[in-house]
Amino acid sequence: MKNQKHRENQTIYFKNKPVIIGNYTIVGPKEGEGPFSDYFDYIMKKDDFGEKTYEMAERKMIEHAVIGAINSAKLTPNQIDMFLAGDLLNQIISSSYAARQFDMTYIGVFGACSTMAESLALGATFVDAGHFNNVACATVSHFSTAERQFRYPLELGNQRPPTAQWTVTGSGCTILSNSGIGPRVTMATFGKVSDYGVCDVNNMGAAMAPAAMNTLIAHFKDTKTTPEDYDLIVTGDLGKLGVEILIDLMEENGFKLGINYCDCGQIIYDRSQSVLMGGSGCGCSASILNSYILQKMREGVYNKVLFVATGALLSTLSCQQGDSIPGIAHAVVIENEVK
Repeated sequence: MKNQKHRENQTIYFKNKPVIIGNYTIVGPKEGEGPFSDYFDYIMKKDDFGEKTYEMAERKMIEHAVIGAINSAKLTPNQIDMFLAGDLLNQIISSSYAARQFDMTYIGVFGACSTMAESLALGATFVDAGHFNNVACATVSHFSTAERQFRYPLELGNQRPPTAQWTVTGSGCTILSNSGIGPRVTMATFGKVSDYGVCDVNNMGAAMAPAAMNTLIAHFKDTKTTPEDYDLIVTGDLGKLGVEILIDLMEENGFKLGINYCDCGQIIYDRSQSVLMGGSGCGCSASILNSYILQKMREGVYNKVLFVATGALLSTLSCQQGDSIPGIAHAVVIENEVK
C-alpha cells in the first residue's frame, strides 16, 4: 500500500521496514505437550527450570530466550544496542533482573499480555528512525508465578471457574535489525485503553476483547485495509470466550473475521489438555509468534501477518478494591519482502 505519511492516527508506517533477523522460544512442559511442540526451540523438563523458586525460573527463561535469539541472529550480545522487555510480575522483575545480566541499554515496558506487540512496535520505531541498529524485544510469563501473584497459591488447590484461562509458561524474543534478510515489520498500530466494566479476574477474554476490537478497527481504518488483505490475523490471548466476543463485536462494526483469524490463547494447547478457555500470559503470543508464525513466514506459507497482542491492565489491589479491568491491544504488521 502506498502512503506518503509516516503516521495515520494510531498507525505508524515504517519507511525502512526493520527486519526480523533472529527469534527464539522457550516453554514449559505443559506447553510442550501441545500442538506446537515441534516449533518451540526449547521445552523445559520441569517448571522450576532447576531454580529454587518459580520467580527465579521465570527470570532464567527470559535470559535463555534472549541469548537464544541473539545466537539465532548470528550476533553477539555486545552487538545489541537496546533491550526492550516486560512481564506480568510486580515491577516487571523478571525482565529487569534479567537485564542486569546483559551489558545493553534497557527499557522495561508493561502492557500485560500485550507486551510482545508493544516491545516489537517500540523496537521497530527505534530501528526505523536510525537510533539503534539491533534491538532485542522479549517477554515472559510463568503459570506458577502468575497464579501466586494474581489469584491464589497453588497449594490451596482452588477450583477454577469455566471462564478462566491457563497462564502460559513461556518466553519469546525477537531481534530487530536495520539490515539483513527475513520478515519485516512494516506498520504498528498503538492501542488505546478500553474498559467495558468487566470486574471478574477469571474472565480475561471478556476484559480484553473490546481492546482488540478497537485496535483492529483503528488499524483497518488507518491503513484502508480489510481482514481479507492479510494471510493471517492473530490475537493473543483472548481464549475461546474472548474470541467469540471479538468476532461478534467486529461483525457489529462491519468487519467480518474469517478463516484467516485465530487466537494464540485458543490454539497453544490441545483440546485434550485441561485449560478451560485456553492460554494467557505474556509468553502465550510471544511463544506462538517467535516459533510457528515466523517459521511459516520464512517458508512462505504466510506473507502478510497482522499480530495483535492483548493485555489486561489489572493489579491485585485494584481487583480487591472492586475496580474494573482495563484492556489494551497493540498491533504490528509483519511482511515478507516482495521480490
